[in-house]
Amino acid sequence: MTAAEFQAGTTRILYDADRLTTLSLEWLQPNFWRLRGAVLAELGGRGQALAVGTEAGEAVLRPYLRGGWMARINRDRYFFNGYKRSRPFREWRLLARLHAAGLPVPRPLMAGCDRSGLAYRGALLTQRIPHALPLDRLLAVLTEPDWRELAVTLNRFFGAGLVHPDLNPGNVLRDESGDWYLIDLDRARLRKGPVSPKPMIARLERALQRSSSYPPGLLPGLVSAS
Repeated sequence: MTAAEFQAGTTRILYDADRLTTLSLEWLQPNFWRLRGAVLAELGGRGQALAVGTEAGEAVLRPYLRGGWMARINRDRYFFNGYKRSRPFREWRLLARLHAAGLPVPRPLMAGCDRSGLAYRGALLTQRIPHALPLDRLLAVLTEPDWRELAVTLNRFFGAGLVHPDLNPGNVLRDESGDWYLIDLDRARLRKGPVSPKPMIARLERALQRSSSYPPGLLPGLVSAS
């Protein structure tokens, strides 16, 4: 994967030069895809992610949007302290490192940071994982071997030093081949050496317990034993 940058005015783009041979700032605008009729699915979430059909194949566009009470005041602006420190640029580079290491994450295609004075707006475009469903939609059909495979996958990330601050059932995907992936790594980071999975698995466990299809304590037991 070859990282390259392009700037037009106050907008800077970080992109995968191996996959994107042509660039357009409009690719990071949801309305661009809607007007072209190229929206394949509304994926929801805080960032109101869209699955879109691009010249580089199916992709997911996720604008960076705030949640909670802050969204009532400021929905999509963040303090600007350099393009390289912006959330889309940091997530793009993290995904690139994980992807290069052979870990199951979406391949990053393009990250954009649009500066306006002391603030910026951002968006991220990643390769779409074909025929994948989030964990929270699979609870009723997963078998014990499926859970064991998930535990093995998560341990690969924890062993690589990944700290995911928002590990929840919507950020864990499984494709039709049974392979597991992590997505939405905004604010995630890599540490040197393995990290403790306990706080991340505890967060995931709390979310899973909202479903009657999930046996409490299953995943923490598998992760600690893997």
